[in-house]
Amino acid sequence: MTIIVLTQCPIGLRGFLTRWLLEISPGVFIGGPSARVRSALWNEVKQYAGIGRGLLAYSTNNEQGFAFETHDHKWQPIDREGVTLIHRPSTPVAPKSPTTAGWSNASKRRRFGNR
Repeated sequence: MTIIVLTQCPIGLRGFLTRWLLEISPGVFIGGPSARVRSALWNEVKQYAGIGRGLLAYSTNNEQGFAFETHDHKWQPIDREGVTLIHRPSTPVAPKSPTTAGWSNASKRRRFGNR
């Protein structure tokens, strides 16, 4: 079983993948190609994704029963004692902007009519 998930990729790439896999939802492709075809498809995704991102998951003989690869994702797979985990980089919390005193524009329009 092979699953490829595309985000913000060209429509032509999606059309190319439908030759080999079934698109069950926009950008989500599933099928059972051989390892050689899967590798060729993933190379095409990496080459033609443009500004988009890609995720490949496939079944294999390991402890988890599957393996996955990412392309241009902020989350990266890492191997920990034979188990693949996702490393999510920490994002700094942005300070909240100070609120302004007074009425909002929407409430002014409701209260005083459209001006």
